[in-house]
Amino acid sequence: MTDQPKDTIIGNVKNRTVDAIKAVGDVASAAIDAWSGTLVTALKGSRGVTAEATALITETVRGVIHAATETGQDLTKAGSGTLIGAVRATREAGGEIIEAISSTAGAVVKSSSDLGGNIVAAAKGAVEGAIAGAREVGVSAEEAATAAATSAVKAASSVGSAIGDQVRAAVTGTISGVKVVLREPFRGDEEPRSPG
Repeated sequence: MTDQPKDTIIGNVKNRTVDAIKAVGDVASAAIDAWSGTLVTALKGSRGVTAEATALITETVRGVIHAATETGQDLTKAGSGTLIGAVRATREAGGEIIEAISSTAGAVVKSSSDLGGNIVAAAKGAVEGAIAGAREVGVSAEEAATAAATSAVKAASSVGSAIGDQVRAAVTGTISGVKVVLREPFRGDEEPRSPG
């Protein structure tokens, strides 16, 4: 993986993303580009999303969200581009896409909260991006949306119950033509249970 300190990774991703936003003016494209190489390298040869890869996902997301807030960009687009980039990078690395979607969506919400951004917009963008990315690579859009929404609500609920409820309302129902259903429980530290 990488021996770079976390602050260096976040700074590098943030600076690359700010430069890309200034060059193309589109935060979604800049977020997608931020994943080039970073996550692919971390996930190469790993069947699952390891703790180390999750940490790198979180750091990369934080850099993208920081760049978006610093440049006054729409966090819905930043969240969407971030998830599309994560799906593409995970697919290229041969990693587990649904796990990466879940980790990335939670990181988008957490980073938005930490940086004082619009958590609800970021969460909705994350679900939209998960759906778009899944369709692009041939993964179930419903499964991707459920993973992203469940993780987003869980992350938002850890910030506070009111914001958790707002995110829940924003990411359930039909988004981008997909019916989004949450896996319960999503509050606290409990992990969603698999059926059966």
